[in-house]
Amino acid sequence: MNKPTTRPASPNFSSGPCAKRPGYDVAQLELSSLGRSHRSALGKKVLGACCTETARILGLPEGYRVAIVPASDTGAVEMVMWSMLGARGVDMLAWESFGSGWVTDVVKQLKLKDVTRHEAGYGELPDLAKVNFDNDVVFTWNGTTSGVRVPNGDWIPDNRQGLTICDATSAVFAMDLPWDKLDVITYSWQKVLGGEGAHGMLILGPRAVERLESYSPPWPLPKIFRMTSGGKLSESLFKGDTINTPSMLCAADYLDALKWCEGVGGVQGTMARSQANLKVIEDFVAANAWIDFLAKSAETRSNTSVCLTLDLPEDKVKALVKLLEAEGVAYDIGSYKDAPPGIRIWCGATVEQSDLQALMPWLAWAYAQVK
Repeated sequence: MNKPTTRPASPNFSSGPCAKRPGYDVAQLELSSLGRSHRSALGKKVLGACCTETARILGLPEGYRVAIVPASDTGAVEMVMWSMLGARGVDMLAWESFGSGWVTDVVKQLKLKDVTRHEAGYGELPDLAKVNFDNDVVFTWNGTTSGVRVPNGDWIPDNRQGLTICDATSAVFAMDLPWDKLDVITYSWQKVLGGEGAHGMLILGPRAVERLESYSPPWPLPKIFRMTSGGKLSESLFKGDTINTPSMLCAADYLDALKWCEGVGGVQGTMARSQANLKVIEDFVAANAWIDFLAKSAETRSNTSVCLTLDLPEDKVKALVKLLEAEGVAYDIGSYKDAPPGIRIWCGATVEQSDLQALMPWLAWAYAQVK
């Protein structure tokens, strides 16, 4: 097979940190807050804008609050679990490594007793009909390391008694999330909008706020997890008054990404871009018998972290990944370390469809070379 002649303009297909937006230039960032205190009027204004612009562009319901918290999406999820769980039983859903990590934390670190685990292997979902919403429910919307997502929010009842706590880090801005069915949503800047790392985003609905103000966990809370003071929500946290020192450079970068999002049609635009990117890979898989989606069902197929299996042994899969990187056409596309051997191609909104179209012939070429 002849080597392709057209290379992707951007070979960055990592699943985090993800590709920067098309046309990104750090020189275009508004950097007046650099070197200033994050607690200055200017610092709070910039950080507050990260929260209010997020709420506006996502179209969050009235009463939903947005905060910037430490330690990326992981920090946001841990903050919520340590602060809110224990008030009632909890149903934990896991079908890939990050969801499994939350199960481990609840069972082995928090040591909660009333825990029901709903687990499935890579490529599948657990039976959503068995989830007990009298309990709190913790789940990932999109399994970043398996490429398997929940199909929609229809399985979540409006009259639930417990909280729904959703790790949506590779779903926000790419998938249609039913906000009114989600009481807590977490994500990080470096996924769909291609922002920088280390900062988590926490979205709380009114039911989550009620839990925080009516329940105190029996274990000590580290400072960076505390969201209440004197039994009341620390409202300033949701207005840009962060718990610890954030990067003002990263905040400026995030505001740039939000501006770009609005410029491509808002969330509907970024969702459409991700879906169009997935279609490129779907067409390629349909035409080649040696490659397939890890997700067993098209209904649960991710349009961001697209995980693929190849008709190759593990050593040759690794050789294919190295070959594509050596050719400068695809960086960081090996499957996650705990996932089955394969490749993972990020298809979020910041990836150009033309780059994926250019990559597909290279996949076929590399497969022929290593086979």
